This record gives sequence, C-alpha cells and structure tokens, in this order.
Amino acid sequence: MEHFIVSARKYRPKTFKDVVGQQAITNTLKNAIEHNHLAQALLFCGPRGVGKTTCARILAKMINQDGSQSEDEDFAFNIFELDAASNNSVDDIRNLIDQVRIPPQVGKYKVYIIDEVHMLSQAAFNAFLKTLEEPPKHAIFILATTEKHKIIPTILSRCQIFDFKRITVTDAKEYLRYIAENQGIQAEDDALHIIAQKADGAMRDALSIFDRVVSFSGTTLTRQAVTENLNVLDYDTYFKVTDYILSNNIPELLIQFNESLSHGFDGHHFIAGLASHFRDLMVCKNQATIELLEVGEEAKQKYLEQSQKTSIPFLMQCIKLTNECDLNYKTSKNQRLLVELCLMELASINFDGEKKNGKRFIIPATYFHSTEPEVLEKRLDHEKPSATTTQVTSSDETTSNVSEVSTATVTEKATKPAPKIKLKNLDKKVSGLSLSSIKAKKEHELKKQDVVVDEENLPSDPFEESTLQEYWKKYVLKIDKEGKKLLASSLSSDIPKLKEDFTISIELPNDTMKKEVERDQYPLMTYLKKKLNNYDLKLHIVVNEVAAKQYAFTPQEKYQKLVEKNPHVETLRKSFDLDF
Repeated sequence: MEHFIVSARKYRPKTFKDVVGQQAITNTLKNAIEHNHLAQALLFCGPRGVGKTTCARILAKMINQDGSQSEDEDFAFNIFELDAASNNSVDDIRNLIDQVRIPPQVGKYKVYIIDEVHMLSQAAFNAFLKTLEEPPKHAIFILATTEKHKIIPTILSRCQIFDFKRITVTDAKEYLRYIAENQGIQAEDDALHIIAQKADGAMRDALSIFDRVVSFSGTTLTRQAVTENLNVLDYDTYFKVTDYILSNNIPELLIQFNESLSHGFDGHHFIAGLASHFRDLMVCKNQATIELLEVGEEAKQKYLEQSQKTSIPFLMQCIKLTNECDLNYKTSKNQRLLVELCLMELASINFDGEKKNGKRFIIPATYFHSTEPEVLEKRLDHEKPSATTTQVTSSDETTSNVSEVSTATVTEKATKPAPKIKLKNLDKKVSGLSLSSIKAKKEHELKKQDVVVDEENLPSDPFEESTLQEYWKKYVLKIDKEGKKLLASSLSSDIPKLKEDFTISIELPNDTMKKEVERDQYPLMTYLKKKLNNYDLKLHIVVNEVAAKQYAFTPQEKYQKLVEKNPHVETLRKSFDLDF
C-alpha cells in the first residue's frame, strides 16, 4: 500500500508565491532579499496554521541560493529548528549560542528557526539577549510564536516583527478548490466554504478537515456530507428556524430545536449560530455590507431572499435576545429552558420589532363594537377614516352598515369637551413632602384599607393618655422588629404626653433625633390615628438640652449609681484598696 501523506505536508508551499493569504509579508521578504536589506533577527507572530514556519523555511532556502544550486536543494545543513516548548532551559540556549559561532560549510547563511519562542524561560531569554542583538554576520534568527504578548520587550526591541493574519474564508476556499482539482475530487462550493469556515482562519486546519471529509465521502464532496461529518448545523436549519419565527409558529420552533439536540448539537452552539444567522441577515439589508457575508453563492441567494421578509428593527431585537441568551447560557441551571424561552420570545415579535400586545394600554373589545356617538367618534379618530361611511362589525352580526356620519357632525362633536372618565381604585402616588397633600394622603390610606369614611367629617374620638402611651409602645416594638433600630430608640427616649387639641408632645435630647422622628412621622401618625380613631392628632417635638446632658454620665457618677443600688460595692472597693 502506498504511503499516504497528509495534505498539510504534501501541499506545503515551497516558494513565496504559493503561500496563501500573506501577500504583504511575502512581498516584503522577497524585496528585502533582493535588495540585501534583511534583518538578522525576525519575529513571525500570528495564529496557528497561517504559514509562519513555512515562510521561515522558504526564507532560509532563498537567502542561500546563488543560482548554481538545483531547485530541490533545501540546504538542510544550514537550517536549524529548535522547539522552544521542549527546549526552554538556559542550557539549551547556551548550546545554541555555541553553534552560532561556527560558520556554514555550504551556502552563505545559517538560519536558526526557534518555534514557540514564548515558551522560553525568563533566564533563557536573558541568556539569548546579547547574541540576538549582535549575532555573527553569517547567522539569522527567525523566532515564531502564536502569543507575542508573552515575549519580553527586550527581545521584541531586537527583532523585526511580522504579524501574520488569519486566512480569509475566500482564500482558504480557493486553495481547497485547487487541491480538490489536483486530486480529481468533485466538490460543491458550499461544501468547501463550510470547511474553510470551520478552519477558523488556519490553512493547516482546513487541509486536515479536507482530508477527513474526503476519507468519508470519497471523490464527491457535498454540503450534506460535510455537515454530517463535521457535525455542524447546516444553513437550512437556521433558515427553517427563522421562517418559524417570522410566522410566530412556536410549536414547530420548539420541535426544530429538539431535533437539533437529538442530533447531538449543544444548545449553546444552536443559539450562537442563530445569532450569527440574524447578523448575516442584517448584513444583507444593505448593498454596501453584502460583501461582509462570508458564504457560498447558493447560500448568499437564500440569505438575500429571507432578508427581504424581515425589517431592521426586527433583526436588531432578535440579535439582542439571542446575544443575551448566549451570555447567560453558562450560568443557567436549566439551559434548555433558557434557549426555549428565548425562541418563544423571538416568535412573539412583530415585524416592526415590537412584541405582540406590547402596548401599555389594551383597548377593550367593546370599544370597537359600540354604536354610541362618543365611542363612534373616538373610533373614527383612531382609525382616521377617509370616507364618510364607516362599517362596524358586531359580535352577534356578521357585518352591519352604520348610517353615514358626516364630517361636519364629527367636527361638531369634537368641539365639545371630552367627558371626564372616572377611574376607581387607582393606586396613585402622593408626594410626602407637600403640606397640601396631607388630606390626599389620608384619603389614599383609607381607600387602601377599604374603609369608607366621610371625607369632610373625619372621626376625632376622645381617648385617654394611657391608651396613647400603650399604642405608642406597640408601634415602637413593631418598627424595632422591622429593623428600624434608630427610629425605635428615638421614639422610646421619652414618654408621649397628651396636650390640648389632641396634640402629642415628646421631648428629645438633640436635633438629630428630632429630624429622625420628623422624617418618619407620617407612618407613626397614621398608625395612631387609625388605632385611636382620631384624625385630629398632631405631633409636637421639643428639644431639651438638659435631658441630653442627663445621658452623659462620668465614671464617678456611674459608680455612685451602682453604690446606691448595692452598698456592698463600696465595701468591696475599700477592702481591696481600689481606685478610679
């Protein structure tokens, strides 16, 4: 059996013109060689599989060619490759430095290619600095890495940096088509496109996937075979899902999602792909952005057709919902339900981007079935009729023609003041800072309690001072349990006294406590008025500085109070000869 060579090795570029997607870098290197302007330390950085090591080998071969060698000469004795991932110690770098001193036996230059250079240790980097800055004239260093940010700045400053970019989907697809033609494989455009997309900008990955799919499908490469082998969701799935969303068909939408799960696809993969699908539909809405759509020609036509059925607000809302679902997927406890809720929300969007029944006020059905003049006039204003005749559909009759309503009549009715609509049990908010709102607050609280009270003659039953003090203590205990410790302490600092005209008077030690009580006096007075059935109660707060001083006891005063309660404390102090 003939030995099989993978495409990534078999079709590795041998010249700069064969390198895919890196024209700017290859042109720069060719010009530098032709004009003898090549630096002795080069850094090739970029994603995996984009041609860094390949370009380093081509460069090492070209700088040693003088025209007398054959094209197959690879100058293997002049090229030294070091894998820094497994040779990252100081001793490895010292051995390399010792080899650098020896000039080449064949050719003009010795090229040292250090792959994954970011894996070198800090000490190895420091040992490499001097040689990298001033190498022998016959030595050229090419450092390759996928993580440039991990290389210390002193190394970066000594190198000429070349940033390799990702291979575009179009370039990767064209190169795959070239390889398929060489191997006699019939490949659909969409099939090659899916392989290029799956490679995510890495040509080596694209060739590996290509070999795998060819082994599965043989000499005919179809889109269905590629999607089945790579286990990716096909475009058709998302086109179906979007059609179900546009038709508000929630049952079929959930069934389609269940089928995707049954085929082994992850819910996160499904919702992320749906978000990308909506993004592609958005791109198709403008001719200037269609070029951002990286799909095959057949799929592009489908995107253009479906994008005509949608609006930009609708797509923006869809992208927002799917993106939120994507962000919350990993933290969700019930991930399937999260995706299903997102799909149901998507299917509940109208074409204008607003959700169904999204209006703040829903007009009752009787509004459109009444023939009363006022209601008819409102309906005519709402519907903006162009003729003088309006048809009203009744719930009992199929269709009935309403008599002609002249424009003059409507205008005459429009000049009349609109009837006041009385709304009952509205939980309206009332400002607590306005003095004029106290009466409204009383009415509001009474209505919330469903108590019918005469607004003009609020009750003012007499009561005893002891009853007042009893309810006062109950309120303090109530707010203390609610966690309002500071207010409870302020209210319990004095015993309330009943004055004339149902005025409650209390003395507080300072202005701070007074402000604390005044700020929360409304709930207190409401409680007392309800319990005592007297709505003429008023609260009067007095700040007594003398009372404040009574709270500040010196250590001697505290000791005297203790001796008054227990005289044996003084005996104990004298026995042990204690002092303050």
